Amino acid sequence: MTHPIIKICGLSTPDTVQAAVDAGADMIGFVFFPKSPRNVSIGQAKELSNAAGGAVQVVALTVNMNDRDLATLVSSLKPDILQLHGTESVERCHEVRERFKLPIMKAFGISSPGDLDRVQPYAQVVDRFLFDAKPPQGSSLPGGNGVPFDWRLLKDLDLDVPYMLSGGLTIDNVSEALATSGAPGVDVSSGVEREKGVKDAELIKTFVQRARDTLS
Repeated sequence: MTHPIIKICGLSTPDTVQAAVDAGADMIGFVFFPKSPRNVSIGQAKELSNAAGGAVQVVALTVNMNDRDLATLVSSLKPDILQLHGTESVERCHEVRERFKLPIMKAFGISSPGDLDRVQPYAQVVDRFLFDAKPPQGSSLPGGNGVPFDWRLLKDLDLDVPYMLSGGLTIDNVSEALATSGAPGVDVSSGVEREKGVKDAELIKTFVQRARDTLS
């Protein structure tokens, strides 16, 4: 079986970027959302991306970002993928993809089977889906809340677009999450942190190893 695609999101320091690269992660994500404890400036992200040396795909996570700010981000950082983690419509995703000529990863909050019904119309305009848990009541963050959803909802999911599982993943449950959901990829953020917003190199290494071992 093929190994799952692994993304480490919300990185903010050179040592944790290096840890993700050394562990064999496929993607690293930088968060551009001021309310997030993982928010970084474009300058910080550029330095961290350069340190990765092209060994991984660089994902820029944005939330309902306007064209002007997206243009600045894309021209400065030159990410490989734009992750749209807000309430972007099908039309907006198509517009961003066409305007910036980059692959789009669209995130959806999931808590019930009905939430997956919203996904199919996006299949023609995005390149990858990310299924995250819906934010807890009162949270101002669309992701990175450290809560899971019922992974069984993704079992036997039939989509033409590749997807990743996110939400509440840790070194202790990533194997179960992959086995239960059948997801071809996982995305972790808070689950590899030693405190909110601060990643841990050893947790990153262990997470990647356990995810890889699941389907080996």
